[in-house]
Order: sequence, then C-alpha cells, then structure tokens
Amino acid sequence: MGYKIAFVSLGCSKNLINTEQMMALCRQAGHQITGEAEGADVAVLNTCGFIESAKIEAIDSILQLAQLKQEGKLQKLLVAGCLPQRYREDIAQELPEVDGMLGAGSYTDVVRAVENVMAGGRPEYFEDVRKAYDDGERVVTTPPWTAFLKIAEGCSNACAFCVIPRIRGPYRSRKQEALLAEAKSLAERGVKELIVIAQDITRYGQDRKDGTSLATLLNELCKLDFHWIRLHYLYPEAVTGELIETMARQKKILHYVDIPIQHCNDGILKSMRRRNTKQDLLDLFAKLRQAMPDVIFRTSLICGLPGEGEAEFEELCEFLQEQKLQRVGVFQFSPEEGTLAAKMEGQVDPETAGHRVELLLDLQSRIMDQWNESQLGRTLEVLCEGFDSQAGLWAGRSYADSAEVDGRVLFTSPEPVEAGRFVWVRITGSAGGELTGQILE
Repeated sequence: MGYKIAFVSLGCSKNLINTEQMMALCRQAGHQITGEAEGADVAVLNTCGFIESAKIEAIDSILQLAQLKQEGKLQKLLVAGCLPQRYREDIAQELPEVDGMLGAGSYTDVVRAVENVMAGGRPEYFEDVRKAYDDGERVVTTPPWTAFLKIAEGCSNACAFCVIPRIRGPYRSRKQEALLAEAKSLAERGVKELIVIAQDITRYGQDRKDGTSLATLLNELCKLDFHWIRLHYLYPEAVTGELIETMARQKKILHYVDIPIQHCNDGILKSMRRRNTKQDLLDLFAKLRQAMPDVIFRTSLICGLPGEGEAEFEELCEFLQEQKLQRVGVFQFSPEEGTLAAKMEGQVDPETAGHRVELLLDLQSRIMDQWNESQLGRTLEVLCEGFDSQAGLWAGRSYADSAEVDGRVLFTSPEPVEAGRFVWVRITGSAGGELTGQILE
C-alpha cells in the first residue's frame, strides 16, 4: 500500500540534496510525495541543527507539524537530519509528538522508517555518518533551469566554532565518475545553471588520492551542456593557482567566488583554528582580482567571537570597507555545545555582538549601494526566472547573484520572456538593493 508522504526541507542546499534523495527513494517504493503536510499520512522534516537560529526554526517546524497531527490533518511525523543527529535523546524525551528519527547517516532508511512508523513503530535509525550514501537518484525540486551538485560530504577543517564535523563526519569526496554522470543527467533535463556545493569544495579529491581535484572536475563539467557553473564554498587556504587559472579560463565558470572568511584579525583567526592570516586573505583577493577583474566576492562574517574586542571589530569594519566585498552574510556568534569556542575565555556579551552585527550590516548595505551604482550603464547577461507581479517587472539573476542568497535584476521587456531563458539587460537604476534595467531587443 502506498502512503502520501510530505517532505519539508530546512537549512542549506546540501540538506536539500538529501531531501531530494529521500523523495526519490519513497517514489521508487510506490509512495506519493507532496510538499503539503496537511492531508498527508507522514511528514518527513529534514532539519538543520548548525546554530541556535537553525535549531529554533527546526523546533518551531516540529511544533507546527505536531499541531496538524493534533487536528487530525496528519498521521505521523518523522524528523531527519542534523537536529536528531545532534540531539537524539533530547528529542525523544522532550518532543513526544515526534514519531521517529533518522540521523544524518540514515537518509537511505527513509522508506523503512515510513513503513515502520505507519505500522505503529517508533523507528530511530542512526547509521555511521561516515558511510552516508550520496550517489542516489534525486527528485530535483529547484526550478528546471538551476540545480545543485553536491561533490562531497562532511568536513575535516575543525574550526573552533563549528559542529559540522561532529554532525556530518569527516570530509568525503564523491567519485568523479558518479558526479559527471549526475551532472550529465541534469544537463539533459535542461538545467542551465549548475551550482557546485559542499561544506568545502576546494578540498575535493584530496582524500581520494587518485589525482582528482576541483580543477580537474570543473574542466570535465565544462564539457557538458551548461551555460553557467557557479561555485560555493571555497576555503581561502586551499585555493590553488591551478584553480584560479581554471576559473579564469573556462568561460562557463562564473566569476563569482564564495569564500567564507569569518573574520580578518589574525588573533581571532588563530583562535578559530583557521589556517590563514589577514595577509593571506589580502594576497588571495588580489590574485583573484588580477585573474578576473570583474570577480564578485561572497563571504560570511561572524561578530562576537571570543576575544573580539572593539579593536578587532574595528579592524573587521576597515577590512570590509577597503576590500568592498559585494555579497556578505553577517552572523552573530553562537556558542555551540561541544565546540572549543563555546568554552573559550573572552566571551562577548550577546547584546554587544548583536549590535556589531547591525553595524556591519549597515556598512555592507552602503558597499552594496556603491556597487549597484557602478553597474549603471552596464549590460549584464541575466537568467530570467519569470514575471514579478508585485514589482510589475520581469525578474532574473546575473552572474553576481546566486540562487536564494543574493538579489535580482528586475527589467522591462516589450514581449513576454520565458523563464529559464538568458537575456541581455542594460542596467538603468536600482531599487531596494536590486538592479533595474531594460531588455536589449
């Protein structure tokens, strides 16, 4: 008998891949999949448990689904992913509404869990995360023109503030042959923009010791029928000259570099167990700009790390002002249990850290406004994603805008524009942080 299974995916794009794999396994087993929990037999909630805000979102989602159960609009609730991997006992004791759990190494057990829970069981499947299977079929849920390709699982960087190695295990690169087969399948489905992802894509292949590297993988991906290839996330100390040369030479690889630096102060970087200095960052940014003068930088910064005083914060503000990084996510330090940073001396008062986040966001907003102004009169290639009825304009993304994390380009067109089509747009202004323009006929 087939069940109606609703999937809800929280957190990052890497998590979404696991959700898509679970959907494919359930569909192969003859079950019906849906995105609507109301009226489903089982809801599978795939969670993030990385930082405090992600945990709060996951618990809120559990309680919302539990409310549907109470109202008789949902029968069973399975919780998967990072939150149960990290808090298995706490969930079992404090959230009786949860009928079963799947750890971060047990996505492939989803069909068994669904059938067990519908038979009245309370399954808890927690296989070794180091053996997580990543080559399965997916139900791609992104728009038809964009898809993610996860090239590795886990992380071995052991940053002092981060729990990902404990939740997801050490870094494991997927086989290049499997990646190319998956990418070929995506290209054949009509995907135009391939977004290459992992916790750290720069170390791809190093653990396999078979000669593969990110540069060799990208050269092969560029032979496939994609228009754009976008890269998320590059760790600064692992960006090689070969990789920079590949990015500059291969026309399909966008000049968009996502490098999560977190901070620039040498003392903070050292206590975070990062493997680079401020000078290393400056040298790398200079090399990337020399190779790709139009390069767009995306990064993430953390305010309120242990040891961050006014001088260290001021240094971070000056660094951002000087480097003028176009895309910046700013986060407040979250002292996560089990991490070195949670026990460090020099903890920053959360109110102070929150205020610093606001100051940095305000600074970044001004930097983005300056960059937007610098685009006036330019002609940008834009991937149209449809008509925005609220704005009354067509909307899309340029090479400077990654899916779901950056802004858009809004433009006028005398004729309807098919979603998924590339068009050239002359930039004439900006509104609300987004560029505006008109299509070139």
